Formats: sequence, structure tokens, C-alpha cells
Amino acid sequence: MSEPLILTFDVGTQSVRAMLIDKTGCIRERTSHVYARPYYSLHPTWAEQRPDFYYEEMCLVSRELREKAPELFAQAVCMVMTVFRDSTVCLDEDGMPLRDCILWMDQRQAENLRPIPWLRRIMFALVGMTDTVNMLYHTSVCNWIAENEPELWAKTRQYVLLSTYLNFRFTGNIQDSWASMIAKIPFDYRHRRWDKNGLTRCLYDVPADKLCRLVPSGAELGRVTAQAAADSGIPEGLPLIATGSDKGCETIGLSVLEEDQAALSFGTSCTVQFTSRRYFEPHPFMPSYPAVPNDLYNGEIQLLRGYWMLTWFKQNFAQDEVREAARQGCSAEEILNRHLASVPPGCDGLLLLPHWTPGLYTPGARGAMIGFSDGHTKYHIYRAIIEGLNYGLMEGLYTMQRRSGQKIRHLFLGGGGSRSDEICQITADMFGLPVSRIQTNESSALGAAMCAFVSLGEFPSYQQAAGSMVRIRDTFQPRPELTAFYQRIYREVFSRYYRTVLPLHKRLIALTGRPRKSIEET
Repeated sequence: MSEPLILTFDVGTQSVRAMLIDKTGCIRERTSHVYARPYYSLHPTWAEQRPDFYYEEMCLVSRELREKAPELFAQAVCMVMTVFRDSTVCLDEDGMPLRDCILWMDQRQAENLRPIPWLRRIMFALVGMTDTVNMLYHTSVCNWIAENEPELWAKTRQYVLLSTYLNFRFTGNIQDSWASMIAKIPFDYRHRRWDKNGLTRCLYDVPADKLCRLVPSGAELGRVTAQAAADSGIPEGLPLIATGSDKGCETIGLSVLEEDQAALSFGTSCTVQFTSRRYFEPHPFMPSYPAVPNDLYNGEIQLLRGYWMLTWFKQNFAQDEVREAARQGCSAEEILNRHLASVPPGCDGLLLLPHWTPGLYTPGARGAMIGFSDGHTKYHIYRAIIEGLNYGLMEGLYTMQRRSGQKIRHLFLGGGGSRSDEICQITADMFGLPVSRIQTNESSALGAAMCAFVSLGEFPSYQQAAGSMVRIRDTFQPRPELTAFYQRIYREVFSRYYRTVLPLHKRLIALTGRPRKSIEET
């Protein structure tokens, strides 16, 4: 009897990948496609894409995978997908999109919203969350559509996440996992259900009849329809199993299932995620998310502009390295990383504040660098970006440790930045903790496949699935003398920096406005 394989899709902002994964965590075959145009901007800071664009891209890589490995493709016992989060679609009565999908990096804002109820405003003010709540309220896509496209909003029968829409395209059912409900929507994260009269309901008052049916992770969402089979080459009737968001799948794919472990994601955005058996708020009124294992939560703090900063650096400072990389057939980051050792820890006094895009916990922030001297080079800037992102994640980790009572003793790294030995060692030194990488960079897809195998009864628990499917490839140990040095910079400078310059940032924004550069140009 042939071994069972999971047909796994990882739908990202920049690309889509299809894989066939076995019970040992081996990716038996894969295909991928980088989008020619990931999104478009009708106005500065907007980001949109056709919802069917992602379905078409999934069908493309699925057909390629079937052509590449027809015998393995036939061994798939189910399919799963993990999709980038906080991107929403308006559907009509027939499940057809009424407008293009507004993506997570979109920065449009509603302007003329009714005031938040006064009692809620007092509660938010007492814990210093007024600015954060106002940002969430005004940047919510549902509020913007209701204000600016009221006729379309009135026609909207279902307001769903992109993952929900893709589930519908493959199965004909409009439903999704509660572990995928990470967006500005009225969701009760503690109880894994739609919010009836809680904190999120006062910010995103989407009518209950516009919201989809929720199911646990591991539940069957439906079976591949005849039309989807014709489009994708996936066998008609193949079950689609519910998983969770991309970051949630990445966390279990890295085997972060215990309360003394944390997952760091070094992607376009950077995150630190905990796994917890009890619900806690990483910041007041900011939720932990339902984890893919249905009895766990993922506390998270995110830096929206994460390793995107290295793309910005390449575009503005590293044209020579980009050309050299093309000649050598490698990435520009590989060449730049070779220069990290030429810059000492602390970058000769150069320090980066990494909040280049206002985040949930830093709504008034702008990015900054301090400490420039005439001895600094572009490689100092490059290393300062990496160190600055780590300082931001350290701040997030320490905050969540205080609020959860957990003590982290081991870090697991995912995302593109984790491919660099140099970055992994810097991270171990800064956090003062061992830093591990697993056998694959496809940790989100691996986590989704783990969910399917547990659901199918191939493993009795996620711990046993991780024991079979996840292998630590290498571990970087911290160097105590460097950890002590970095900790002094963190405590004596970085942790005070944001509070010190925040009034100046707010004043500067008031005088000059926010940058109006389009997302496409970035």
C-alpha cells in the first residue's frame, strides 16, 4: 500500500508553493511560482489584488506538480492550505467577489466613523491603548468599505478572509478554521467564536449574517468540486482539511509546542510567537490567537516592516552587491552577510529603531537611526537593521514573558532571514538563548501537513507529529560576553528610545504628514 501524502499549499504575499509531504516531514516534491505582480495600488499606500488571482495561481502550481510527479500526486489523501492573513473579500449571494481583495499591507483609513462608546473609550484610555484602538478602528477594511462604498457594502452577503474564499473556490462551502481568523473582524479570540458584544464588536461591527461558519482546525471543510478538479488537476472529492494562518502553521511547523519555546519569524514582517495553554493578552486588550492545536493559543507581537528592510537596503545602498550576486548566481543577501563579521556588535554606536510602519503597539512610531559618525559604512547600516529588528523582537518577547508568566529557554527560527548562519548567530548572542533551525525552510507548509496527519489519526498528538516530522538541523549557542554587551544596549538605550522620541515623531508627522510613496514603489 502506498504511503499517504498531504497535498499542501502555502499561499504567500509574493508567491505560492505546492508540496507533497510525507509522515517523516520530507517534502517529496514541490513547485512554486513567484507572482509577476503581487498587488496593485490605485492610490498611494493602497494594496489590492483580484481574489481569483490566488485561486488561479494555486491551480497553476497544482497542475505543474501533478505533471512533475504524477505517481506521488496520486498518493495525496487530502489537501491543506495556509494563507497569509488579515486580507478580506466581499461576496455576493452567489459567493462571487464584489470587489478586489484589500490586502494586509494596505494603509487606507476611514475618516468619518461614529465615536466608540464612551465607556469603552474610558477603558482604553486607562490602559494607554487609545492611540492603538483608534488606529485599529480607522484602518479596518470593513469600516472603510461601509463609509466609502456603502452600496457595495449593502450588497455584501458574506464578508470573509481570503483563506475562506479559497476554501469556497475548492469546495463550494463558505467556512473556515477559527485558527485562520486573524484580521480586523469581530472575533472572540479567547472563546474561538464570533464576538457578540465584546471589544472587537465595538470596533468592527460586521453584521452576524455576513460572517462565515467556523470549524476547529483539523475538521473537513469539504471536498474538491468537479470544477476545481478541472481547474487544478486535484482529484474530485479529495478532502480539504482546515488548518490555520501562515504564522500559526509556521509555529507548529518549527515544533514550538511547549511553553518554554518561542518562534521567531524573519519574513517580510517579523514576529515572535509563544505557545500557551491558557489565554493571555500580549498587550492590554490585544489578543492571543487560537493556535492550530485546538487547545492552545499563540501570543504574538509583530514588526510590520521586518526583513522587508533588507529589500529597502538593497534598492538604495547595495546596487554593487546586487550586480555581483547576479554574476555569482546567488542572492545579494548572501554577499552582504559575508560583511557582517567586519562590523562589530553594536555597529560602532549605530542603533536602529525598527518601527518604520506604525504597528499595533507603536501606533505613533516612525523608524530612526541614531549614532552616525564619519566612520560608518553601508555595512554598518546593514548590520544595524538586523540588530534593530532583534531588539524589537526582544522587547516583544520580554513583554509577553511578563504578561504570560512563561520563561522562554529556546528559540526556533523561520522565514527567509533564518537561512543566514550569521544572522542566526547574532540572534543567539542578542537574546542569550540557543537558536535552532529545522530541516526545511517550508515550516508553514510543514505545520499545515502536521495538522492534516493528526486529523487523519496518523499521529495521536501534535507532539508525536513533531517528533516524527521535525528535525533540528543546527543550533547556534549564545556567547555570554556578547549577550551581556547587547543586554546593556537594550536596557540602557533601546528600551528607553521609543518613549523618548515618540513626542518628536508625533510632532514631525503633524508638521510634514506621513510619506505618500505608493506600496508598489516600495
